[in-house]
Amino acid sequence: MAVECYGGSTAFVLPPLPTMPSPTDVTQVLLPFGGLVGREVDLDAFLQTLMDRIAATMQADRGTLWLLDPARRELFSRAAHLPEVSQIRVKLGQGVAGTVAEQGRPINMPDPRGEHRFYADIDRMTGYRTNSLLAVPLRDADGALYGVLQVLNRRGGEHFSEDEGARLEAIASQVSTALQSTSLYQELQRAKDQPQAPVGYFFNRIIGESPQLQAIYRLVRKAAPTDATVLLRGESGSGKELFARAVHVNGPRRDKPFVKVDCAALPATLIENELFGHERGAFTGADHRVPGKFEAADGGTVFIDEIGELPLPVQGKLLRVLQDREFDRVGGTQAVKVDVRIVAATHRDLARMVAEGRFREDLYYRIKVVEVVLPPLRERGAEDIERLTRHFIATAARRHRLPPPRLHPTALERLKHYRWPGNVRELENCIESAVVLCEGEILEEHLPLPTVDRPLPAPGATTPPTSVSPARASPAEPGLLPLAEVERRHILHVLDAVKGNRTAAAKVLEIGRNTLARKLKEYGLGDEV
Repeated sequence: MAVECYGGSTAFVLPPLPTMPSPTDVTQVLLPFGGLVGREVDLDAFLQTLMDRIAATMQADRGTLWLLDPARRELFSRAAHLPEVSQIRVKLGQGVAGTVAEQGRPINMPDPRGEHRFYADIDRMTGYRTNSLLAVPLRDADGALYGVLQVLNRRGGEHFSEDEGARLEAIASQVSTALQSTSLYQELQRAKDQPQAPVGYFFNRIIGESPQLQAIYRLVRKAAPTDATVLLRGESGSGKELFARAVHVNGPRRDKPFVKVDCAALPATLIENELFGHERGAFTGADHRVPGKFEAADGGTVFIDEIGELPLPVQGKLLRVLQDREFDRVGGTQAVKVDVRIVAATHRDLARMVAEGRFREDLYYRIKVVEVVLPPLRERGAEDIERLTRHFIATAARRHRLPPPRLHPTALERLKHYRWPGNVRELENCIESAVVLCEGEILEEHLPLPTVDRPLPAPGATTPPTSVSPARASPAEPGLLPLAEVERRHILHVLDAVKGNRTAAAKVLEIGRNTLARKLKEYGLGDEV
């Protein structure tokens, strides 16, 4: 047995769910959780709240969710009522949980004293006295065991009945169905093929255990329960929207709207109307009042993506929202009060834009109360690339109703050594294409990557003059590319891959076709491509 502690792993918990008497219909146990399994929820908090509800339903004093670490042939406690320790590990066949995992059958133990299957060292370590115990296996859709659900000490001094054993098995079936929709389950499956990387996760749908991401997880866990404004910075495709949703879902506003505004996808003349709405008669064709995104998000969160594209006049109105929680609709004279949290994101250097007079300094400091800088994929390391690759293989196979293909070692090495200018989004699209086109195994030839990666320019080299106008070309450190140039190269690479089809390119890039046309015009390409 091993005990492991993780500092800061319980920084906060999800808002408590209403208590209920023990339901006869076990589906009621998971009903309040149905909307969370597909969202960027803190998985530890989610699982702990789930175990609280299961223990209350079973009238048990404590409950534990054990998960299987296939590489080490151990069970580890992931959500448990263990105030004494953070985590316990047992070998397969060790203790009641280990025996259930090894044999695949439930165990109902009215009195553990003298039972050889009972592992008394845990009681001695925690100081807790186990008087009765019930444990059942967790199986996936294929019947494979991947965990154990256990409850301890039936309240009232009684033992768990046969009917309660059947109830816990039914609950375990519902729990297993829910967990298989989370990235936790995919992480357990990934660990079978990548045993050198231990099972790890923080937020559902966000994959990665690199030191940079773990630092970001800690920031998000601290910021989410507050109403602090958050600024997410990072290259295109690095996952800014996922983290924005994580801030919302794990905060007090999670049951209220999460409304996204993509400033890069809207003409500058429409952004103000999109954000703040308009009054009747504000302009030709405005025959009735239309609320904007801030009103639609009242009580919730507004995610302003690519805030660096926000026109200066609209920046002033946004500053008023941050300061006074009010604004005027377009064409209106009466202030509208609103209660929203703002999360913003950008791939641009806002500090530089402030110095150039293109972004308001007072707004800049108001939106960066909590600043989170997401690393590009190439800086997260080979282990994170493999984690994401295996996650995307499972996701794409499920989406297209295909059996998950194997990943050939040479293809994996190719993925690890590619520089990923489009970051996680590019990797996801690359893997989806490979899953669809391969025949049971992803080979290097199935990866839609350039034959030879474009190297970084040699020290002192200059960008080709046809790529960016001199007014937009910025000096860079030797051997490094400006962010705008990385974006330009990726857009042109995608456009080339789809043979110039702008609609297809916009879909791959996950931007609007008008946005793509505007960017190409900035590159001096106009309608040539």
